[in-house]
Amino acid sequence: MMTIFEPLFILCFLATVATLIVAAVSAIRGNRAKAVAGLGKLGICAAVYVAALLAVGAASQRKIYGVGDVQCFDDWCITVSGAARTAPRTVEVTLRLSSRAKRRPMGEKGTVAYLVDAQGRRYDPIPGSVTVPFDTKLQPGESVTALRRFEVPPDARDLGFVYAHVGASFWPVIGENELFHGPPLVRLERLAAGRDNGPGL
Repeated sequence: MMTIFEPLFILCFLATVATLIVAAVSAIRGNRAKAVAGLGKLGICAAVYVAALLAVGAASQRKIYGVGDVQCFDDWCITVSGAARTAPRTVEVTLRLSSRAKRRPMGEKGTVAYLVDAQGRRYDPIPGSVTVPFDTKLQPGESVTALRRFEVPPDARDLGFVYAHVGASFWPVIGENELFHGPPLVRLERLAAGRDNGPGL
């Protein structure tokens, strides 16, 4: 769901482009004072925006989801629908990928999925175990089931599933900055051996 800060960022971006164009035209026409004044105001506005961006990011907490909760990125959505220990050192996560687009196919590029435990250790999917890549094109309204298997040590506790865009820890939209707290996490609670479980690793 779009927040009020997303259109605000778009408005600020367009205003920045317009201000730079006006400053450039003024400088070309020899009105350097007007160009400098415009750039000065732009610098002040940019400083205020960045300060608000960092302040809100530092004050906010990491987004936590449960099994069954839907995460959407524009019109492309991912849901952890279940998780289970299929072996003492293997965790299988069942995902539901869906599109709520009205017209065009949707797919996600440049993304990763992994598990983390209470100690902050990261576990990437087992090579060859991935089904249905995230960049698979989904038609409007379509949904598919995907699996990811992970090898984790027996002492791994409080596992969580993370889906994130590579290099997107800093996003210039107020309230969407993950620089201070990391990407959203799905708590798997306690895993039951050999079967999917709903809320509750």
